[in-house]
Amino acid sequence: MIEIKTNINLKSHNTFGIHANASYFVELNSVVEFKELLTEKIYSENKHLILGGGSNVLFISDFKGLVIKNNLKGIELVFENDAEVVVKAAAGEVWHEFVEWCLSRNYAGLENLSLIPGCVGASPMQNIGAYGVEIKDVFEELEAYSMVDGTQKRFNKQECAFGYRESVFKREFKNQYFIASVSFRLQKKSSVNTSYGAINTELEAMHIEKPGIKDVSNAVINIRKSKLPDPKVLGNAGSFFKNPEVTKDIYDRLKFEFPELVAYVLGNENYKLAAGWLIEKCGLKGFELDGAAVHDKQALVLVNKKEAKGETIYALSTLVIDTVYKKFGVKLEREVNIIG
Repeated sequence: MIEIKTNINLKSHNTFGIHANASYFVELNSVVEFKELLTEKIYSENKHLILGGGSNVLFISDFKGLVIKNNLKGIELVFENDAEVVVKAAAGEVWHEFVEWCLSRNYAGLENLSLIPGCVGASPMQNIGAYGVEIKDVFEELEAYSMVDGTQKRFNKQECAFGYRESVFKREFKNQYFIASVSFRLQKKSSVNTSYGAINTELEAMHIEKPGIKDVSNAVINIRKSKLPDPKVLGNAGSFFKNPEVTKDIYDRLKFEFPELVAYVLGNENYKLAAGWLIEKCGLKGFELDGAAVHDKQALVLVNKKEAKGETIYALSTLVIDTVYKKFGVKLEREVNIIG
């Protein structure tokens, strides 16, 4: 039997630690409970927000509606041969704990995505990525249910329409499906991906010459801990902005004006710029605004230092976007979902 609570403070349900109240709040532990929720009057009469770990949202006001906490749990092996496995994880599983589960069984493919905050269900929505790997590289399928009538649908990689921190669930199917589980195709025998120089540098510091997947995971964890604040200590949502993609013409102009520009060439001959570098070069690293701040170790991250309001963090992000555009002519885009 589901329990719908009223007027719940969401501070403990978002990694920014923002005080925002939800008119209604319910935790779901199974698909059966989700289908039960669909029959409730409170569900039919209110707007909805599905919340996992709350690691990629910024509440800028109270939520006048029903917050649905996806708390589905469980991990199972659904396919195995000599070379690979398919592992299915319920949407409410903590992402890093799931990565560790795979590493403990020597299943390769997720090690570069270690220590990313959030839950499994959000990983395909955002097409999360780090250090040369994205979810789309290991994604098999996901199981979801219609928010209208509860019918089941399975989405393959093509149907998810993955992009850079994007998927169909952030666009045309936004708020239309309740994700129950995600399946990943992982390797039993795989060479590690150390294409990002920071990983190799860290492995050298760890005195590891022939790294395995656990070594790569440890290197990634070390790097993330050195640059990114722990949300339990300092409220944040990880990278707040996407790294912008620009044409070669724009890249050439910027490279001429700023020879030290940090950028990466893409397969389509465009370039991806390092948003953190752009922000830092604007002199905003460590900048504070009424309790909100640009992190002093990684300018890509905005932090809640002193019980800042969500609207203040949003205002800071607008200041960053405007300042970068004025200096470089490049428009940054927020990666974090703004709720309000």
